[in-house]
Amino acid sequence: MEKKKASSFIFGIIAIILGCTLWKQFDFKNLKFEHTGLAIIYAITFAFSVYVLVKNYRNRPEK
Repeated sequence: MEKKKASSFIFGIIAIILGCTLWKQFDFKNLKFEHTGLAIIYAITFAFSVYVLVKNYRNRPEK
């Protein structure tokens, strides 16, 4: 039980940091990222962390 809480916390922090980073790197005037390769890696990691968070949220035990 403690491991799931810790992993949820860690993936939550990762998702917040990467989401903010992707938001800051996006140029809204040109609709492009400043560093495209790095943005792709960030987006994949962000999507994986959100997937893990949703998976842990759905599989939590009932009280």
